[in-house]
Amino acid sequence: MERPTAAVIYVLALVAVVVSVDVLFFRHYFWERLLVNVGIVLVFAAFYLRFVQRS
Repeated sequence: MERPTAAVIYVLALVAVVVSVDVLFFRHYFWERLLVNVGIVLVFAAFYLRFVQRS
């Protein structure tokens, strides 16, 4: 897979995970949702820097 295509799929997966967690678990909790979203983005960034960027 080309590098831009992999990045687009990775970002779409990130958005899908964030939105689904928001809707399923934290719909009415603003600060908890914000903290979890930041955590998810940090985990995705760590995996990107560790695995995707090297390929």
